[in-house]
This record gives sequence, structure tokens and C-alpha cells, in this order.
Amino acid sequence: MRRSSTRRTGVLLQPASGVAAAGNKAALREQEKIDTFFNQYADKTEDNCIGPDGIEALCEDLGVSPTDIKVLLLAWKLQAARQGYFSLEEWRKGLKAMRVDSLDKLKKALPALQQEVVSPYSFKDFYTFSFKYCLTEPRQKTLDLETACQMLDLVLGSRPHVGSFLHFLQEQSEYKAMNLDQWSAFLRFCDEIKSDLSNYDESQAWPLLLDNYVEWAKKRMQTLS
Repeated sequence: MRRSSTRRTGVLLQPASGVAAAGNKAALREQEKIDTFFNQYADKTEDNCIGPDGIEALCEDLGVSPTDIKVLLLAWKLQAARQGYFSLEEWRKGLKAMRVDSLDKLKKALPALQQEVVSPYSFKDFYTFSFKYCLTEPRQKTLDLETACQMLDLVLGSRPHVGSFLHFLQEQSEYKAMNLDQWSAFLRFCDEIKSDLSNYDESQAWPLLLDNYVEWAKKRMQTLS
């Protein structure tokens, strides 16, 4: 009985190790495909990096504009550290998570990224990433208003208050830049404040920028009514 039991155990171990070996080979093949895909767009002057020219070529092959939100969503999924650049490590990790190893698969995966950020939690993460992604200088903490307005329009689109807030930012002269606290608070503002601003409460510690916006917007409503 003991010999029979030992023999059965040995037989069971062989398929398990075989499955592990097959899994490793499959993972290696997947990474090779991902790396080959990467090399089609890799920068010739900077090691292990797809630069602005490569991203532009990738966008052309994908049939999207470099300014399309899908490109920003891809950068978010890769957790790209530098605007306009994808490192090999970012590419490998992001595409593996997306189960993508070719141009055709990436084309099919992009709409799924738009669906992913329908979730409030995912959208908040994407929204925060969008701000940080535009910080291109060391120790930079703010976005100039032109860039902030472009990004708010791209990321928030037709959400309540966006058009009016952008109008305010472009018309006023007190603020020259936007910080992350102001950026984050505006998303909460869009989600919580009614279109007529009737439930806005200054005592809730909103950034002064939003206090000033609400004051401006209420005066504008009165003028237009």
C-alpha cells in the first residue's frame, strides 16, 4: 500500500511541474510579443523608451489623434511617469494587465478603458493622474491656466459647471495657475453642487478659487436672467 501511494504521488507531481513550465513559456512568449510591439515605436536615441515621435506614430496606426482622451487613458493605464514618453517597463506592465500584445488588440482594448473610468473610483484616479501627468518640470506643483483649461475640457467634458468654470478662469486675472487641491476640489464640486449653485456652502472649506468662481457665476446668472 505504501509503495502504491508513493507512486501515485509521483505521477501527480509531473503534470503540475509540466503545467508550470508551460506557463513560464507562455509568459515569455507574451513578453516577447509585447517587446516586439514596443520596438516598432521605440525611440532610436533613448534606450527602452517610446518618445513623442513614437507615440505620434502609434496614434496614427491606432487611428486616433494624439490629443484624443483615449491616448491619455492609455498613459493612465501604463502609469506613465513622463508626459509624451512610455518606458519599456511601463509598456510591459500596462499591456500585460490589458492582455494586449499587438496593435489590433490595443485598438480593441481602448474602448474598454473608457468603460473602466465610468466607475467613480477609477475616474477619480484617472482625473488625479491627468493633473500629475502634465507636471513636466522637477518640483512643479501647479499647472498654468492654459494647460489646466485644456485638460479640464478634455477630461471632464460636458459635466455640470465645466463650461462656466473655464469661462471664469479665462476671464479672471487673479489666478495664473492651478494646484492639485483646486483641481481635486473641482471634481467634487461638479459631482455635488447643483447647477443653480443653491447648495454651495463656503463654510465647507472649498478652495478660495471656487468661492470666487461661485461669486462670479451668481452675478453672471443675475445679469443673464
